[in-house]
Amino acid sequence: MKKILICILLVNFCLLQAVAQHVPHWQKQGSATQLIVDNHPYLILGGELGNSSASSQQDIERIFPKLQRLGLNTVLVPAYWDLIEAQEGTFDFSLIDQAIHQARQNDLRIVFLWFGAWKNSMSCYAPLWFKQDYKKYPRVRTESGKPLEIASPFSENVFQADSKAFSAFMKHLAETDGERHTVIMIQVENEIGMLESARDHSEEANRLFNAPVPNTLLTYLTQNRKTLHPWLAKKWQDAGGKTNGTWQEVFGADMYTDEIFMAWHYASYVERMIQCGRAIYNLPMYVNAAMNSRGRTPGEYPSAGPLAHLIDIWHCAAPGIDLLAPDLYDKGFTDWTAQYKLHNNPLFIPEIRLEPNDGVRAFYVFGEHDGIGFSPFSIEDAPDTPDYPLSQSYRKLKELMPLVTRYQGKGVMKGLLFDQVDKERTLEWDNTLLICKHFFTLPWDARATDGSVWPEGGGLVIRMAEDEYLIAGSGIVIEFKSKEEAALNTAQAKLGEDGFMLKGENEQGDSTHWKGEKRIGIGSVDQVSIATDGSLNFIRRLNGDQDHQGRHARIGVDDFQILHVKLYEYK
Repeated sequence: MKKILICILLVNFCLLQAVAQHVPHWQKQGSATQLIVDNHPYLILGGELGNSSASSQQDIERIFPKLQRLGLNTVLVPAYWDLIEAQEGTFDFSLIDQAIHQARQNDLRIVFLWFGAWKNSMSCYAPLWFKQDYKKYPRVRTESGKPLEIASPFSENVFQADSKAFSAFMKHLAETDGERHTVIMIQVENEIGMLESARDHSEEANRLFNAPVPNTLLTYLTQNRKTLHPWLAKKWQDAGGKTNGTWQEVFGADMYTDEIFMAWHYASYVERMIQCGRAIYNLPMYVNAAMNSRGRTPGEYPSAGPLAHLIDIWHCAAPGIDLLAPDLYDKGFTDWTAQYKLHNNPLFIPEIRLEPNDGVRAFYVFGEHDGIGFSPFSIEDAPDTPDYPLSQSYRKLKELMPLVTRYQGKGVMKGLLFDQVDKERTLEWDNTLLICKHFFTLPWDARATDGSVWPEGGGLVIRMAEDEYLIAGSGIVIEFKSKEEAALNTAQAKLGEDGFMLKGENEQGDSTHWKGEKRIGIGSVDQVSIATDGSLNFIRRLNGDQDHQGRHARIGVDDFQILHVKLYEYK
């Protein structure tokens, strides 16, 4: 009997392990973090619904078929606390079930966004019974004492109400989707942050602000001193680098200390939420941030959210969060993405302004930053046409997924993104230089000189072997040179326009003459498609006008293509 029980226990353990492996989860590959869905690496080619677009079954039924036509593989869908628990203690998951049903019908996955205690800082999606009982569920207060429609993260009653509903939601997902895994990830709350003031000034918040900084945070700062975000490291050191004291004693007396304090408590709240949810159904979970942009100060932007300069505060207080994700609506796309692709934070773009340039930006995120996913906001408003740039982009990225996920984290993949200002970049692998440019730099295209604004160009490059490259995207031109040839070209460029050497060069001009330097030639440029196993399927050879007789590889701005380039050397 004992042996039988042991066998049963072992079988059950193995089944649980198999189920756990089947649930969406993370894995490391080199320097990259990958999302694993159905035991395969998965790139989110997504779109986020507008805030109200999943609040009726009719809208869900109307929108989801369009999302499939747009080329998405994943949709980010709000889960509204006020509609799920309109009556306290009674839960209605009919909208959740309808979204899951429509996703399955249209071959889509779902990332649910928990609109709970906070949505864009405010508590606008909390149920009316919660809002009305402000004594039991208190609000934050500004420095002048004004209450705001922002639930207090310092209230245990607020947390218990929010986490009870979230736990019921996770339990429902486990019961209805625990085997199919239509739902692959959860966003906990939405754009958390304090407005008007940098922190809450309620009585309880003031008490904690004047208390010592928790030892957990002080120990983290000390142990991670060398890898702290530069902003936080400087602020701490400028205040004396103390390892004990109140918040102002440790970080200084200003609004940014207020923000650090508030971030600690927001993150602590979210960590408790995540642990409640994971105890029921262990899906990947993340938080998103509204940006601290346009010169605004904490409180003008949502203070204390999961922002890049606060990443250490959030990681320490909420180690259960899988990633901090930026919502991007401002200029400077490449700068923002670089702030969030860190050694301790994989990159996911859950929201970006919906516009035609999103197509090439998606390529850049996956190529340059080993991105997990890309998702324009209000995706249901995208044009329902197959030639919309995002649709073209997603079709090619679906093809590329086996190769992109194979090469992530291995140092052989780069992203490109060009506009009217940043229009050239050089990539380097061993002795080979790739001079990458925007398509509009080609002199013979009339649109390059008519003054019109070109769409952004971009893509990704994979070095498959020493003399073999895969190029994909739109609006890009790539030349290939050896380092010797590039150095010679640089020397020749120093010649004056009349042909005489500039000052400092020898009279014979030896530095500008060929002396056996290697050149790199293009053996072939083939347009290809990618099979599901990652193998290349030949479409056509492009060795004529399409590569300017071997001078470069290029993809026009009106098209998305995948090119396979084979190089050779000669003297």
